[in-house]
Amino acid sequence: MIVVSAATGHIGSELIKLLVSRNQEVIGLTSKQGHVSQIEKAGAKAAVIDIFDTSKLRGLLNRADKFYLLNPPGDISGNPSQEERQSVQVLIDAVKNGTLKKIVAESTYGAQPGYELGDLDVLYELEKKLGSTSIPHEIIRGAYYFSNWDMALESAEKQGKIYSFFPKDFNLPMVAPADIAKLAADRLIDDEIQPLHYVEGPRHYSPQDVADAFSDVLKKPVEVVEIPPQDWENFMVSSGFSTAAAKSMANMTQATLDTLETPDSPTKGTTTLAEYVADLVRQSG
Repeated sequence: MIVVSAATGHIGSELIKLLVSRNQEVIGLTSKQGHVSQIEKAGAKAAVIDIFDTSKLRGLLNRADKFYLLNPPGDISGNPSQEERQSVQVLIDAVKNGTLKKIVAESTYGAQPGYELGDLDVLYELEKKLGSTSIPHEIIRGAYYFSNWDMALESAEKQGKIYSFFPKDFNLPMVAPADIAKLAADRLIDDEIQPLHYVEGPRHYSPQDVADAFSDVLKKPVEVVEIPPQDWENFMVSSGFSTAAAKSMANMTQATLDTLETPDSPTKGTTTLAEYVADLVRQSG
């Protein structure tokens, strides 16, 4: 039996479908009763558990063989880094000394030690803490998610603009969540351990490529508006981020610009940015 965390998210929802299609017994983990029907429609069973309830979570995982571990994102209106560190520790407490045969954990390109670096330092800590357990595990470092641009759809439609913290011609590895799910499914089904994987899309993309993809689908000009570093935090606060969350996100953005990770032989997904954006627009109606 395979347990999938964040079962209704971008990756988890696709992962469940893939595992079910390959005749795996799957339980989708969610904290919300309202998500049960979505998980069941995909052919899996649902477990409604608050991950901070370590006893219940441990009980579920001790009945499973394998676990796809994605640390849930913190609330950007509060202190997400602090919240995410707490959930990392809860998840580690739930799996250590357990009976799982394998964990496949989601991390990120650029994971590194530090403080207030958004996902970069939190997921680095997750990697290291998993390494201190006795559970066989693999790490998937995913490139910058295409889905990070989902919020740009509204401004592209209404204003003909997308807003970027990166320079418009800055190329970076990006990937569709569905392609991460494909790799995760393969690794969960395989009993062998291959410690570290990188996954990105068919090629690197820039914010200008994102604007061009929206322009092609929307049939209207879409331009990139570059937000200068001195305005990053104010822009994020005006978009609903707390001061702490904005600072952490700004630090992560600067770290990405300064130390972009480009592995030599990543797994290459097949979904292009143009395909992802076209599907996003179709789904939005």
